[in-house]
Amino acid sequence: MKKFQKVLVFMFVLVASIAAVSASGSSENGTVLADIKERGRLIVGTEAQYAPYEFKDMNANIVGCDMFLADEIAKALGVKLEIVDMAFDGIIPAVQSGQVDIGLAAFTNTPERAEVIDFSSIYEESLQYLVVAAGNEDVYTTPESLAGLKVGAQRGTIQSQLIMKAMPDSELFELAKYPELSIEVQNGNIAGLVVDAAVGDSIIASSDGKLVKANYTFDSKEATFGKSAVIQKGNPDFLAEVNKVIERVVADGSYIQAYNDAVALQKELGL
Repeated sequence: MKKFQKVLVFMFVLVASIAAVSASGSSENGTVLADIKERGRLIVGTEAQYAPYEFKDMNANIVGCDMFLADEIAKALGVKLEIVDMAFDGIIPAVQSGQVDIGLAAFTNTPERAEVIDFSSIYEESLQYLVVAAGNEDVYTTPESLAGLKVGAQRGTIQSQLIMKAMPDSELFELAKYPELSIEVQNGNIAGLVVDAAVGDSIIASSDGKLVKANYTFDSKEATFGKSAVIQKGNPDFLAEVNKVIERVVADGSYIQAYNDAVALQKELGL
């Protein structure tokens, strides 16, 4: 009987260990990098409605300058690339749990996020601005002009925090996707939306003249954000490999070329 009980205890411990490994995303080698090499695939989490960083082409392939970066990292590691499209606010939890190896979705590098994940080196600096309905560009120019009004941002983004900080008397309005937010502005349900300049340009270009950039100026220190990849904490070897790729593509100009190509493609697709 005691022998049988010992076997049961052993099996319980074994099952619990397997479950813990699965939940953490780490293999028996103990690192995300080891997992990637073992499976032969780099699994990237993104949110594919944020052109020019990540979006779908005519064949439903996920493309964009962030995906260029993902592909370069996979090549450097000698593995295939697998992209998982998910809600933006679910990417960091997916990185933490090991569901994906890395998050690439124009993530803003912030101290708050750095408490729960590790950031790669910054690969781009971006400025934020306010998008409003045409005719309102000279109406909504100050925080006071937006007092009591709804201002939109994508759920879980740094833009939400920027609205609360720079427009304290406005009401934050969040949705999961920026295309949905642009429709809310066009329909007059919200005063405007705060967004990355590159993404704002695409939203305006695809609005048939219905949306414009407001003559509203954020403080450059609070509205210029560095973008980084996000990685599960405790994986310095993987982080080092990612940073090598980022430093190379930024230095040789291939990232900015990928950015320009993505901008051209999104215009061609009317995004």
